[in-house]
Amino acid sequence: MALQALQSSGVAFRKILSHFPEELSLAFAYGSGVYRQVGPSSDQKNAMLDFVFAVDDPIAWHSKNLKKNWNHYSFLKVLGPKFITAVQNNYGAGVYYNTLITCDGRLIKYGVISTSILIEDLLNWNNLYIAGRLQKPVKIIAMNENVALRSALDKNLKSAVTTAFLMLPESFSEEDLFIEIAGLSYSGDFRMVVGEDKTKVLNIVKPNIAHFRELYDSTLQENPQVVYKVQQGRLEIDKSPEGQFTQLMTLPRTLQQQINHIMDPPGKNRDVEETLLQVAHDPDCGEVVRQGMKKTVIYSSLKLHKMWKGWLRKTS
Repeated sequence: MALQALQSSGVAFRKILSHFPEELSLAFAYGSGVYRQVGPSSDQKNAMLDFVFAVDDPIAWHSKNLKKNWNHYSFLKVLGPKFITAVQNNYGAGVYYNTLITCDGRLIKYGVISTSILIEDLLNWNNLYIAGRLQKPVKIIAMNENVALRSALDKNLKSAVTTAFLMLPESFSEEDLFIEIAGLSYSGDFRMVVGEDKTKVLNIVKPNIAHFRELYDSTLQENPQVVYKVQQGRLEIDKSPEGQFTQLMTLPRTLQQQINHIMDPPGKNRDVEETLLQVAHDPDCGEVVRQGMKKTVIYSSLKLHKMWKGWLRKTS
């Protein structure tokens, strides 16, 4: 499995994890506090540590966590674990975050997501929020034997590779590939225009080429549509219409639907497969996929923004 190479994590991460209820299907740390970045996020020693915890039963987990870590929660804690879980599942990307927490001398934030919602996002890119995080190197701290989750994690990596292939030329470098992959979840995100550092993707990839290679090695080695010249750090892919159609047909459902919306003229109401066949023969296939990716992320990021604005109005 592609993620096994990243299973090792330091004692510091495990000590932090020991402060939380144990019923986790997946726990990982990510971001500049875990992997070195260049630019504004380069101060790794003092950077906030970011965690995500996937749990099978969010109500039970929050109930236990409230008993252990009451002070981690906002005023929502007085409304109880059922209400917190309702906020988690119905607002944003299905994640509930506690932030600005001091734990073992480090500043942390952690998000809690239902395992079932995470699996859906990994398979279909419904939000591409946590799925996007998992397309970049992370430190897996805990993972149970949930076969469906492990399969979805692999599918997310394969989908990221396939999407990047469709947007790249016939021959390209590992760095080109990893930059495309790292940028998927930022495509069209309004935060990258008004707030985030626009060079964020390069800052993530360049110091961490080895970690990206470790994460994607087996996915690339097993892909029948690519010639992976590991020693040269180069790749060659099948850009024939037949090859591109095969790739398009394996894309996550949400991205396929966005491509269909772009290409389907009003009144035609063609099915997705017919549209993808047309795109496969289009010389601008890569640009169509890129536009579909932007629309996928724009829809998600605007939805998150509107949901949280609505929530803040209701609770103010």
